[in-house]
Amino acid sequence: MSDLSTASAVRKPRITGGLFVLAGLFLLVGGLYLAILGGSWYYLLAGLGVVLTGAGLFVGRRWALHLYALVLAGTVAWALAEVGLRGWELEPRLLVPTLLGIYLLLPWVAPRLDGGRRYGRAQLPLLAAVVLSVAVGAASLLHAPGVAGELPPADHVADAHDRSVPDADWQFYGRTAKGDRYSPLDQINAANVKGLQVAWQAQTGDTMRKGEDVGGTDAGHEFNFEDTPSKIGDTLYVCTGHSWVVAFDARTGKKKWTFDPHADTDADVYLACRGVAYYAAPPGTRTDCPTRIIAPVLDARVMALNAETGKPCEDFGSHGFISLTKYLGHVQKGFHFVTSPPLVLHDRLILGGWVWDNQAEHEPSGAVRSFDPLTGALVWAWDVGHTPHNWAPGPNDELTRGTPNAWGVYTADPDLNLVYLPLGNATPDYFGGHRRPFDEQYSSSIVALDISTGEERWHFQTTHHDLWDMDLPIGPSLVDVPDPAKPGELVPALVQTNKRGEFFMLDRRTGAPLARVEEKPVPQGAAPGDYVSKTQPFSTGLPSLTPADLKENHLWGATPFDQLICRIEFKSFNYQGQFTPPGLKRTIVYPAFDGVIDWMGASIDPDRKVVFANANYIPFTVQLIPRQQPEQNGAIKPWNGQGNQPINTTPYSPQYGTPYIGSVHPWLNPLGVPCNAPPWGTLSAIDLTTRKIVWQHPVGTTRDTGPFGTHVNLPLKTGIFNIGGNIVTKGGLIFMGATADDYLRAYDERNGGLLWQARLPAGGQATPMSYAVGGKQYVVIAAGGHGGLGTRTGDYVIAYSLGGGT
Repeated sequence: MSDLSTASAVRKPRITGGLFVLAGLFLLVGGLYLAILGGSWYYLLAGLGVVLTGAGLFVGRRWALHLYALVLAGTVAWALAEVGLRGWELEPRLLVPTLLGIYLLLPWVAPRLDGGRRYGRAQLPLLAAVVLSVAVGAASLLHAPGVAGELPPADHVADAHDRSVPDADWQFYGRTAKGDRYSPLDQINAANVKGLQVAWQAQTGDTMRKGEDVGGTDAGHEFNFEDTPSKIGDTLYVCTGHSWVVAFDARTGKKKWTFDPHADTDADVYLACRGVAYYAAPPGTRTDCPTRIIAPVLDARVMALNAETGKPCEDFGSHGFISLTKYLGHVQKGFHFVTSPPLVLHDRLILGGWVWDNQAEHEPSGAVRSFDPLTGALVWAWDVGHTPHNWAPGPNDELTRGTPNAWGVYTADPDLNLVYLPLGNATPDYFGGHRRPFDEQYSSSIVALDISTGEERWHFQTTHHDLWDMDLPIGPSLVDVPDPAKPGELVPALVQTNKRGEFFMLDRRTGAPLARVEEKPVPQGAAPGDYVSKTQPFSTGLPSLTPADLKENHLWGATPFDQLICRIEFKSFNYQGQFTPPGLKRTIVYPAFDGVIDWMGASIDPDRKVVFANANYIPFTVQLIPRQQPEQNGAIKPWNGQGNQPINTTPYSPQYGTPYIGSVHPWLNPLGVPCNAPPWGTLSAIDLTTRKIVWQHPVGTTRDTGPFGTHVNLPLKTGIFNIGGNIVTKGGLIFMGATADDYLRAYDERNGGLLWQARLPAGGQATPMSYAVGGKQYVVIAAGGHGGLGTRTGDYVIAYSLGGGT
């Protein structure tokens, strides 16, 4: 048979060639656009090479293999030049091109070109390029992200933990009022933690209802189980997403009682309760509730329940309830409620409230109020729009509307008689052109108030003229640190985390920085009618978890195709680095309002003087749209400010009273994959004495987070988004749930190494806790999922101990 007849008898890989041409055209056209925008020329050149490769395959020519070998080798060189051996950043650059090269070497492609039927020297260049790419990928595995280090032994460390709460109990959200989330129990330790087993598992009975899985939009509700249980004596107290309070036997998990306040949550977009408060009446007090659980109710109420029976305390407010709408004037349903536990200390019940972000100017007041925990009577209000700020409003008085609110967990120093408030912003978040002087003075600040009177001692602002929703979502953690000026002495300090990933360490008596804070210039260029602060405070005296500014060569994607889209968007959007102000053009905000560190804050080992913080990394985009056109075309209903504002069921933020509506979204590419490179979640240890990061590692995997919003994937160790905090124990362990892959994990405090993990039946987006009863230590987490994160839902409370329930 002639060569011509042999060649015609071999089927040419035309389908493969056609697919290569289509893929190459995508890269070619997108790459041309990216090059015009001033971006990388790689995609244009690679796209041309892939198109020609496809054409060669279509007509059955071996030179197509040689050309693709050149494309692949060039891709390896380009990838190394852009990102070096950073493994997760190499993946979108090399994985798909390498797999395509391997595919071209398979028997139904390579040997069939130019009429051949066997392998030969013609395939060697492509084989060499594939081997090169695989070798580079393998070498990148040796480049572990993060910081490897180890704390020194704790053999001679002084015991400095707070003894205001019995060691076996967990009374406050952070165990004590100081909020360090440190358990002085060490029965469970690094040597035996692998023996942890389920001791008991209980269920609250309160589960997600229809329509409550629509997280992150204004069109539905978001049901979350974010509770950190409180343990007093032999009872564990839990609150749920619909404001139920449930009491369990701390030893067995048997349910003691449940109270359902029948909260009206129809208008609430965020359904959560992060904890309850405990109050014991002074000895000799005449009351039917000598010990009581005080808990928020999502329809703007607070309730007091008998800690033993779960029945409402009749002497508190009206039959066990007080309304938080009093003194607030007109309150539309869903515009004011509480998700965090009140601070109850020194016969004061102190709380603020959550307001519906970005709906309008002059929403209900953000004032903080203090009540008598026995009677529910108002003692004082702290209102920045009133002179003086601390006062007792009368029956017809209204607290100043639209002031910065304090919705997160508060912490306190009982000895100084100070409560520390984490303040948010005057609404709305992304336009500040109409804010008042007192709004500007207190937004995004830590404020120290006298617990008894509400009188301000000091305040410290962490973000000036906040246009990025960088409010403080949790109060500071308190710790005594070495005084550099007086060796051997300690200074009463606090460490305030924020959404930017900064750690501000202040003298908690005065608010003076103990670690240097510098004012640095930031990008300018606000939307018409607004302005940008010329500088912002940076805590340069302590390490920061703030991510580096985004750059085109460090953007991500699962494949070269979606990575190309991210690059095009990056070049098209407005971005000048951190603090780029929102404007009329779509703007990248990074870090964004979901944190680096959100309402979970940080834990502190008071003995070692080390902070442990888990962090998130995902950019968002914000755009301000002049409101006239969307109101005319019906995208947003107009409102004149009288009565109830229209119910918004659109993805836009109406921001009534301002010239703009807002559009806010996570920056994801069409596959639903973040445009920033992993790790997307980390856990870090920061030594407050040396003021250095000791270690830092990615936390969590992609097991339950996939493309296109799916929840099935390989467990890739990218570090993953997390909602919920960590705790640290005297046993040298850090316990953390929070991650989107539904595990509770234990890490070695010394070096961050993973020592133990347990798969949860639902998402563990809550901060765990630890206690002891009957001589046994337990670790407990609420596992009920998170509507915004999309984790599995449930109503579980799970306790672990050595040997389990034996």
